[in-house]
Amino acid sequence: MCGRTSLFAPPDLVADRFGAEPVRPLEPRYNVAPGQRHPVVRNDDTDAIRFPTWGLVPEWADGSPSSGHMNARAETLAEKPSFREAFAERRCLVLADGFYDWKETPTGTQPYRIERADRDPFAFAGLWEPRSDGSGTDATFTVVTTEPNATVEPIHHRMPVILNREEERRWLRGGDDGTDTEDLADLLDPYPASEMRAYPVSSAVNDPDNDDPSIIEEVAAEEDVQTGLDEF
Repeated sequence: MCGRTSLFAPPDLVADRFGAEPVRPLEPRYNVAPGQRHPVVRNDDTDAIRFPTWGLVPEWADGSPSSGHMNARAETLAEKPSFREAFAERRCLVLADGFYDWKETPTGTQPYRIERADRDPFAFAGLWEPRSDGSGTDATFTVVTTEPNATVEPIHHRMPVILNREEERRWLRGGDDGTDTEDLADLLDPYPASEMRAYPVSSAVNDPDNDDPSIIEEVAAEEDVQTGLDEF
């Protein structure tokens, strides 16, 4: 699953990395939640970084982004009515430099931050939908998820699809003829675990109003603290 993300890399670095310019100022974000705007690069305008709202609502459906789909399972993109058309026609890169997930513990949950080992920005595979209901949101998006790799598996049973640079181009372009989504299936595998790292962070990340650099600081995991207490 992917229910929180971040992007706080310098704007110039982000623009250079993805070959696109933001349509509005790119502010550092440490704790982005569904229902909030977040930068993406859409397949219909790859030179621009746009800011749709996280929570995909199909154009034909009622509902607000806050009740939309924050994630879409890779295994059923071509089948589910909510995602089928977007998968074929409206793909995007969701820009990030990390995400958060929660591990079950004996006393609750422990949040973890998961990022590339080199801490560079990267992109999730995403889908987007236009929106013209007068809500002030011009588009919504969702993050595609897949099975976890060895880094994420101890924390959660799903992880976002992370693309490398060549895969990003293919995801935006489509299949060999620009439309055949069957040619995109190999992009939906888990990202190599050897290129990722995960570490525990404070439960302050649970509240999306907490959005500052302290959110990404490593803390002792609950199980580590409990082990230490048991020694006394």
